[in-house]
Parts: sequence; structure tokens; C-alpha cells
Amino acid sequence: MTTAATNTVKKAKKQPEAQPPAFGLGLDNIGDLSALLNQPEASGKASGPMELPLDLISEDPHQPRTKDNPGFSSESLTELADTIRLRGVKTPISVRENPEAPGFFIINHGARRARASKLAGKSSIPAFIDNDYNEADQVIENLQRNDLTPREIADFIGRELAKGKQKGEIAKELGKSASFVSQHVTLLDLPDPIAAAFNSGRCRDVTVINELVTAHKKRPQEVSVWLADDSQEIARGSVKLLREFLEDKRKHEYVAPAADDDPIDESPVAQSNTQASDHENAVGEQAPEASADKHDKAPKEANLDKLKKTIVQVRHDDRPARLLLNRRPPAAGYALLKYEDDGQEFMADLSQVQLVALVEG
Repeated sequence: MTTAATNTVKKAKKQPEAQPPAFGLGLDNIGDLSALLNQPEASGKASGPMELPLDLISEDPHQPRTKDNPGFSSESLTELADTIRLRGVKTPISVRENPEAPGFFIINHGARRARASKLAGKSSIPAFIDNDYNEADQVIENLQRNDLTPREIADFIGRELAKGKQKGEIAKELGKSASFVSQHVTLLDLPDPIAAAFNSGRCRDVTVINELVTAHKKRPQEVSVWLADDSQEIARGSVKLLREFLEDKRKHEYVAPAADDDPIDESPVAQSNTQASDHENAVGEQAPEASADKHDKAPKEANLDKLKKTIVQVRHDDRPARLLLNRRPPAAGYALLKYEDDGQEFMADLSQVQLVALVEG
């Protein structure tokens, strides 16, 4: 036997014997199961929201927003509760496990949603469990939350109106008042000087913008001049002073009518007759018959330019109406109207009323 053949035989003898095939469930190739059992627990962040009972959730006593925050006002929470009652909570809140009370949770963010859910009569709320959360995260979350701008809200309302929805329906869906919707609708068609102030960022307060629109309808020239001053601050206080000034100016321009409904005849003939009458009364030479005869010769002429009974025709909410003057309005800028089509009487904001005509009734 050659040397090469001898080496081949030796190598063959050193190879291990073949193992019998494995039987059973085929778990031989899984490896060490202990490594899987000893893996650390997953982080505190849940993969998806779950419904947690509200009575197991408490607010963080150290949250950055205080009780005086506008978001916690009764009006704001009531509006949010109305939307939750109608649509439910669409954005889950974030909570962490309460280290001092196993099985209970503390709110990371979403305290308004939790409070409003209780007002809406809900017993649970969708929530993410996130134990990796601290006070700094709460501040960051509130600082970086981007609220909708008034213009974005107005554009949304405009699109809904274009679909044929009524303002009241939109207000209900948003959980806001009808006046909130009306005020934002005003932003869709602002007078040029007010639009320039709004678009440039000089004023973003919707209430102030609506007050300016009301004043502009009555005194467009004065309001335009006031807005043209770039140094002029546009705020609630300054606009209030502007409106008071314009109202005072209007009162001084108003000339009260004479006590007698008959117009004063200032024609030369009337003045001559008046002077003659005064002279006759002074000297005592005018006889009663002559006086009566003079009145017969100079009858009073009717003023054809005067309306005997005025009807103020207007439009409100695209419906014909008339202005009623038999009831005192609750505040300046309001008036009693009556719809022409169904006779309904109601108090309306004059900024939402369009003057159509003055006719004789």
C-alpha cells in the first residue's frame, strides 16, 4: 500500500460516526431557549392605544399648565366635551404607571381630554402607556403644539359652507358657538384696509377684527385713516376707544328734528308772512277777520321729500327682513329684525345685516 493510500485510510477512520436522524418536533436546531427567557422586558411604550378606565387615571400635580390656563376654563372644557360626546376622543392621551399606586396611571399629556371626557359622561379613554416621560417632555409637548391659525379655521369653515352646511351645523361639529363661526366667516371677505392689517400680522385677534369691520361699515373713511397709521396699536382697548370716538362724533353730527312733525318753512314768503304777523300783533291793528282771511290765502304746503312712515328693508343670512324700532336693543350694535318670509322676530348683530332700502309704509 502506498503512502498516499495509507493516509487516506487513517483520515477515514478519524471521521465521527454518522448520527441517527432526530425524531419528535424538530426543536434540535432552535438553540438555547434560556437566552430567550432571560431577555430584558420591553420598554414602557405600548405598541398601540388601549381603553383605560378614567377612575384609574390621575393628573400630574406638577404639569406645566396651571389651573388658570385658558384651556382649563369652563367654557373651553364644555366645548371639548360636546365634541367628545358627539365624536369621541380621536387622539389618545399619554400616561405612565403610577409608582406609588400599582395598577393606576398618571397623565403625561391629555389632561383637557381627560377632564372633558368626564364631563361628557365617558367612563374610559384611549391612552398610550409611556413610562419614559418626564416634566421636560411635558413642557416641550405644550410649546411645540401648533394650533390652527384664525385664517386656517376660516378657510375650513368656508369649505364646509361651500358644501351646503349651515353655520349652526358647523358650530356643533366644532364644539363652538355660532358666534365663533360667524366671526371667522368675516375673515373670508375683509375690507381692504382691515385685510392688510390682518394679513401683515398687525392684528390676529378675531374679535378685534370683527369690531373693526363693524366700525368700517359705519365709518369707512375714518377707520381706513386710523389703520393707515403703522404705529397705531391694534388691540381690544385701542379699537374700543376708536369706536367710542366714532360714536361720539356721530352723535354730535346728528341734528334732532323739531318737536312739531311739520317741517319749518324757511321760504321768503313764509318769512315775510311771519314778519307781518309779528308787526300786526305789535301794533294791534290786525282784525280777526283779516287774520283768518290771510291764513286762507297762504295754505301750508306739504313737504314731498319727507317720508311719512319709514320701513327699513335689510337682508340677514341671505333672507329679506325689516328693521323694527319698537323695542330697545340689548346693546349698541344690535337691533330687532323681522323676517319677511315667515314673520320671525329676532335680535341681530348689525354687522351681519345688509341695508337694502328705505321705503314709505
